[in-house]
Amino acid sequence: MVRLWLAGGWLALLLVAAVFAPWIAPQDPLAQDLFLERLPPVWAEGHEPGYYLGTDSLGRDVLSRLIHGARIALIVAILAGGAAALIGSVLGLLAGYMGGWTDRVIGRVIDVWMSFPPVLFAILLVAVLGTGLHSVIIAIAVIDWTRFARVIRAETLAQSRMDYVASAVVIGRSRLGILATEVVPNVLPTILVLLSLEMGIAVIVEAILSFVNLSISSDDPTWGGMIAEGRTQIHFAPWVLVAPMVALFFTVLAFSQFGEGLKDRIDPVLR
Repeated sequence: MVRLWLAGGWLALLLVAAVFAPWIAPQDPLAQDLFLERLPPVWAEGHEPGYYLGTDSLGRDVLSRLIHGARIALIVAILAGGAAALIGSVLGLLAGYMGGWTDRVIGRVIDVWMSFPPVLFAILLVAVLGTGLHSVIIAIAVIDWTRFARVIRAETLAQSRMDYVASAVVIGRSRLGILATEVVPNVLPTILVLLSLEMGIAVIVEAILSFVNLSISSDDPTWGGMIAEGRTQIHFAPWVLVAPMVALFFTVLAFSQFGEGLKDRIDPVLR
């Protein structure tokens, strides 16, 4: 329960920051001022008022860029994670419940798809589709649907053998009706946990693509781009690297813990 509230609190804070970024950010995240380059954060000597986490080598406010970068991270997490969950869950439910040739075809496609290294596959897809936020979202969804499909297929197979499904068959319920009203509600907690984990993975993948300059424009603030820039300044301005790494770590951890806590709350077996 505690981890659910802590993780949910961090994600809610991140959501508020992303939605209201233009009003919350103390400075323009794109504004450059070489007279303000590499200013230390507010707790260090020599800081400048209004620049709470310091500035980078171009005099841009780190906190403002971090807040605006949260918007990109959440957009990718929600859209890419949701698309991967929808595609993979539908195929996993069909494969696990229908069986036969449906299961065999979907299973072979999953095996072939998972034979490609995911990060390299993502880089290849973005290189083919062109850089941009839409390309990143498509690449993550196209790659990670298999994560849902395999797990949901196995969970659906297990649920399909339960007595409540056999009882529904005996009283004459349709297969589609049984799947929708009996199997899906019991598989839903697993889908939600996977979705939460996938959102964290999507944030990491977007950061990796931004790190190698394959996400959105390098001028726009992204956590991966900030990490790439901070890596070159670690000896002169370590706060430029530390701030986005801390934000990325806590965000991925929050998505993971939120999914586990949510499962404990809504799983009918655990209840």
